[in-house]
Amino acid sequence: MSDWKFAQKDAAEELALLHQFSFKKPQGAGEICFLITVREFATPPKGQFARFFAQADRYVNQKVAPILPTGWGNSILEALTTCVRMIREFPCEGEETVAAKGAPGS
Repeated sequence: MSDWKFAQKDAAEELALLHQFSFKKPQGAGEICFLITVREFATPPKGQFARFFAQADRYVNQKVAPILPTGWGNSILEALTTCVRMIREFPCEGEETVAAKGAPGS
């Protein structure tokens, strides 16, 4: 057990270590960039059994029913994989891709 977890006195504080990942989703002629943050909780939040929660920084499926990709798991890998699976599964609509934006000043 890492010593940072001892800084939490009460589980209601939900102390968490943050892990960040970048992910590029190829789409059309370009790509959509996502930043995924995985929270490693010292103890699982109330009502949860998993200690890891992943959340992307942008919505997918905007035209039908916007969904913010997330994922819970018992490891960083499990939470991250669940979140990435949602990004892959749904279209990212109404967003400019990196290639579509063009060069600065164009």
